[in-house]
Amino acid sequence: MSSTVEKQSKLSVMNTYQRFPITLVKGKGSYVWDDSDKQFLDYTSGIATCNLGHVPTAVQTKLKEQIDTLWHCSNLYNIPSQQALADELTKNSCFDKVFFCNSGAEANEAAIKIAKKYAKDKGYDERTEIITFNSSFHGRTGTTMAATAQEKIHQGFTPITPGFRYLPFNDTASLNQLYRGKTAAVLLELVQGEGGVNPASQDWIKKLQEICEKEDILLMIDEIQTGIGRTGTLFAYEQFDIEPDVITLAKGLGSGFPIGAMLAKEAVADSFQPGTHGSTFGGNPLAMSAGLATIEAIEAEGILSEVKIKGEWLKAELEELKTAFSSIEEVRGVGLLLGVQLSIEVSLFIDAFRENGILVLAAGGNVLRIVPPLTTTKKELKSFIHTFKLILAEIERTSL
Repeated sequence: MSSTVEKQSKLSVMNTYQRFPITLVKGKGSYVWDDSDKQFLDYTSGIATCNLGHVPTAVQTKLKEQIDTLWHCSNLYNIPSQQALADELTKNSCFDKVFFCNSGAEANEAAIKIAKKYAKDKGYDERTEIITFNSSFHGRTGTTMAATAQEKIHQGFTPITPGFRYLPFNDTASLNQLYRGKTAAVLLELVQGEGGVNPASQDWIKKLQEICEKEDILLMIDEIQTGIGRTGTLFAYEQFDIEPDVITLAKGLGSGFPIGAMLAKEAVADSFQPGTHGSTFGGNPLAMSAGLATIEAIEAEGILSEVKIKGEWLKAELEELKTAFSSIEEVRGVGLLLGVQLSIEVSLFIDAFRENGILVLAAGGNVLRIVPPLTTTKKELKSFIHTFKLILAEIERTSL
């Protein structure tokens, strides 16, 4: 990119991202390349999106076939690949129906809407609240921003959309406040991603579900970051011995192609009828082809069992680094969604990794978020750990 074009881009693209000083132009597998042909090991996975790595062959092939056939026709007509993907998602879950959209925020908007409609259909007119939890992240639309229980996300946008009440995450005592006569649904992440890679406690989740079942409160799980194999099962809820009423998906479902989905049990799904919700581009043939190819590849290649093995190995190696370096305070997460709580400013580590040819993310304060492609190799994981050890030694030498 010429300096003239770079200058113009800085003027014409709205300044909504604190961008890193690199321009990525190509990707394959676990790697991306910048415009000077420098290679980076990408352990951001497009923010937990490219679960099969960059430009996975199975998805690439399906998209090439579809792009020569049909791009868009609207949901006024039957779309065979949409039905096929819905069949795959319901076959592999406890849900009966799927609504397709374009993003995680849209999927959460759909969940919020169906929770309100379900309450009205059941005659619970007084149930107007949805409970979410501190440090959550559910999107940046007006409503999903309000669902996100982080004050920094709300700043500058008050008054925020009403109808949400926040409780402490993983706090059993606070569950006594869950139902106060107005609660229609609970929406939460089983591993909070943006909030700092905070896994839910098994006991806490079980207690939460018990209350929801007793009071006929919908249990809705935001699986936008945890879904599609990221935690070692297709959906994270499978590891918590619960059956939600609703889950939301996006990110990894399309291997980087924009897609979102809201899955619901039939009794809940019945609250959406023609005219209650919709999406112009949701469920379009291109997105459905990407989603279908992604699910089929995960099933065919035995990726899920490998995620558990790789995740356990990586977490154990990070724990070893914790014993050797005082700047690591805690290691947490599930599968290949891991976070390292640091006592030193996380940006120093992100910059150092980038200088060493590895891309990583931050989450919730001084947390290094590590989200490799699910297809990453043991050799790549070992390279990451080796580089992390060198960076820790250098940063502690100069900072402590």
